[in-house]
Amino acid sequence: MDTAGYVTLSRQTGLANELQSVANNIANLSTTGYRREGMIFAEMVKALDAEGGSVALTATHARVTSAEQGVMRATGGTYDLAIEGEGFFQVETPNGPRLTRAGAFSPDATGELVNPLGHRLLDAGGAPIFVPPNAANVTIATDGTLTADGQPITQIGLVTVDDPGQLRREDGVLFRADAPTTPVEGGAMLQGFLEGANVNAVAEIARMIQVQRAYEAGQRLMDREDERIRQVMSTMASPA
Repeated sequence: MDTAGYVTLSRQTGLANELQSVANNIANLSTTGYRREGMIFAEMVKALDAEGGSVALTATHARVTSAEQGVMRATGGTYDLAIEGEGFFQVETPNGPRLTRAGAFSPDATGELVNPLGHRLLDAGGAPIFVPPNAANVTIATDGTLTADGQPITQIGLVTVDDPGQLRREDGVLFRADAPTTPVEGGAMLQGFLEGANVNAVAEIARMIQVQRAYEAGQRLMDREDERIRQVMSTMASPA
């Protein structure tokens, strides 16, 4: 493959990654707490032992997660929580604490608040949250204070990282923090609400069409370049 082929192939690889990201966003349009993901395209210069000395290739080494607020949906559920502003809930998983904006929780058989996957919700001190099984009235204030029958029990923690680039998505709504987390001061919790995905369906579909067209154009270029090389090799191999 010649230089033009490598340049085009690098672009095709980046576009394929972008298309996968867009498709994932569209697939999670109705996923509670999902945050839109995009790709960052960068130029990668490679040295060559030829005239000019270098060639510019396309690279997509970084993913960026949108921090835009999702739409709030009222559910009336006692343990349904939405975050207004910045911050994440912290849940305990088999692989350690993880961050999420998905706030659908419920008490398990032992009275601990868990999400649909069974991950325990953690309080501001990093401990699991227990709700008395006989509590008749449970309220959660905007600062995360959980009260059962008029008695404060604990405070649900909201955390974040100083550098958003240190958040690594592990699945649709779970993030791993590669840096120490810090408490959030400005975020607020809304009881009886869930935050929807912050994905604009029209914008994502339009982006998908653009990426598909760019990918098809690149494929046509590679096909023409391949045909050109075949013709040159055939001509050179033909007897004079």
